[in-house]
Amino acid sequence: MEKHSIDVIVNGDDYTLEVPARRLLADFLRDDLGLTGTKRGCETGICGACTVSVDGKAVKSCIMLAIQARDKQVLTIEGLSDRDGKLHPLQQSFIERGGLQCGFCTPGFIMTAYVFLAQVPSPREEDIRAALTGNLCRCTGYVGIVESILAAAEKMSGS
Repeated sequence: MEKHSIDVIVNGDDYTLEVPARRLLADFLRDDLGLTGTKRGCETGICGACTVSVDGKAVKSCIMLAIQARDKQVLTIEGLSDRDGKLHPLQQSFIERGGLQCGFCTPGFIMTAYVFLAQVPSPREEDIRAALTGNLCRCTGYVGIVESILAAAEKMSGS
């Protein structure tokens, strides 16, 4: 099996590892780095459960190869909280506003919202709904998810 060396920054930590050429980024994060917040749902890039940030862009890690992350910065749900374990406003809002039920899709929604809010810090509800079109949830009906993101946006902008 052909392997390639990659240098990648994940959640602020530098890694240099050998990975098989066809290793998916989702598997690299989960199996090689132990970051199990990134979920593999549909494995076709449709459900969004595997969404992470790569150089500030929301990426479906189940359809991206690990070697494509070479020399890039990857942020996962685990990297949103600070080193002392204090939750990011998005994570806290999902808890407070009922943005999760089973929790399987939650990391993908939060990472999509994180990237979105970096670009649109004061979104309208319809902006959030449009930004979330690549993420699926079978439990919540999306109301709590949208309310959680609106609340987090307010916290993050200081209003």
